[in-house]
Amino acid sequence: MPFLHDVRARIITVIQHSLIPVLQKREVEIDPVLNRVELEEPRHREHGDFACNIAMAISRDLKASPREIAGEIIENLPREEAQKAWIDRLEIAGPGFINIYLQPDWLKGVLPAIAAEKESYGKVDRGQGQKVQVEFVSANPTGPLHVGHSRGAVVGDVLGNVLQFCGCEVEKEFYINNAGHQMELLGRSIYLRLQEEQGKTVDFPDNGYRGEYIREMARKIIDKYGDGLDLHPPRERELLCREFGYQELLGRMKDDLKELGINFDRWFSERTLYEKKRVEEAVALLRRGKFLYEEEGATWFVSSRFGDDKDRVLIKSDGSYTYFAADIAYHLDKLKRGFDLIIDVLGADHHGHIARMKAAVEAFGYDRDMLKILIVQIVTLWRGDEKVPMSKRAGEFVTVSDVVQEVGVDAARYFYLMRSPESHMDFDLELAREQSTKNPVYYLQYAHARMMSLFKKAREREIAIPAPDEVDLNPLGSEEEPLLRALIRFPEGVEESFENLSPHVLTVYGHDLAGAFHAFYNKCPILTAEPEVREVRLALVSGTHRVLKNLLKILGINAPDQM
Repeated sequence: MPFLHDVRARIITVIQHSLIPVLQKREVEIDPVLNRVELEEPRHREHGDFACNIAMAISRDLKASPREIAGEIIENLPREEAQKAWIDRLEIAGPGFINIYLQPDWLKGVLPAIAAEKESYGKVDRGQGQKVQVEFVSANPTGPLHVGHSRGAVVGDVLGNVLQFCGCEVEKEFYINNAGHQMELLGRSIYLRLQEEQGKTVDFPDNGYRGEYIREMARKIIDKYGDGLDLHPPRERELLCREFGYQELLGRMKDDLKELGINFDRWFSERTLYEKKRVEEAVALLRRGKFLYEEEGATWFVSSRFGDDKDRVLIKSDGSYTYFAADIAYHLDKLKRGFDLIIDVLGADHHGHIARMKAAVEAFGYDRDMLKILIVQIVTLWRGDEKVPMSKRAGEFVTVSDVVQEVGVDAARYFYLMRSPESHMDFDLELAREQSTKNPVYYLQYAHARMMSLFKKAREREIAIPAPDEVDLNPLGSEEEPLLRALIRFPEGVEESFENLSPHVLTVYGHDLAGAFHAFYNKCPILTAEPEVREVRLALVSGTHRVLKNLLKILGINAPDQM
């Protein structure tokens, strides 16, 4: 159990023991009331380390004033048990709050906990072995990955890391949209550019893919096949262009994502849904459940019956399937694979996708809450005060690779995580490149580099770096308290990130941890301190180093030895 969870649990147990005589005196059923005991943290430290409002919550049931109940709870406090829970004293505040003040040494207990748990410190076993699939990016292989994809890529990757750290069995998946109209348009666009490269005049469609990458692929095809292209009829040449372009662009996507530090466990091809008749099976299953009807020559799914704002077309009047039909077949495939939870990380234009997909999950006979959909809002690039154009009429745009090449992998990943996924974010490329503490990822990594430099100097002076559980912690005092409190918070940050599917919480925590460490480092002499103080401060730095490494590993960010 994480250290702070253990502290909370012990305090709650003591409060419950103190509450039992109060309930017995008034002949109130005990267990339901005991389960209502909760702790919160006061905004101001002078009001205690924790506070409990149980006296106010039950005063009406007990027909007594909250302050009277609180007074009786304090009077019944089991001193020996309170000592084990690090409780120093309880005080009544306001209308009946119980403020809980802990012994000054309670914070120090986090260091032995870190030493004992090592790589597992911060882990909260909320996953309990659940099988979870996280699908993210899933871009059409019709062009390079651009900035619009990269934020969702990092969010999905780190979310998977958080879930895995919390005890889930996680599978990261990329759904390759390699069927349908957009792939035909890709083939057509490359084929027309190929003809232009051969000196022919063509009528290029307004909705064709216009980027220079299309011309590059056309030239590659000519270099590969030469005059042999003319031996094939036009339709075969167009299909050849489609498949060549698809494989080329998919390869680029994989390379760009790998450069961003992202690896998928599975790449799922949309084409297989048609090749294996999965779309037909999904539609047939809905038909058997009487969830389909015919109207205006089309086949509709009654998604409004399951909370959607309107019904959705699965089969168009020309007999072709809609994209939604493939989507529900894909999700049925996921459900059949036995996942306990399915998470889709989607772009800002997919809000309408949520209700219809949950409707399909429920219609298939599964709990709709098995599907969680996280919407990631758009990114605006800036260089200082200048907004960076994201795309051009010619079809060129800022790619994932462009950003990584300009600011580096670590800065790219960290900046994409700095805000809640549901919030629009501004990404300042100039700030992300800056080698100063104004840059938040530099600030975080600089903390690690400072620790490594300190350890190096200690070794050079033949000063041992003790583990946090190997030293007398008594010399730690108020100067070290903010850093100790920051170390205690790591499991809470992990748990909040897990519960709310919000990996950005960990970048907020990381900034606070780095701030606490830098303040400690600048204020407190370490290697030049008296031996007993030096030893315990080195142990504190050692514990901080372990927490920071655990955090950076989850974020997928390097822990540099020097900056």
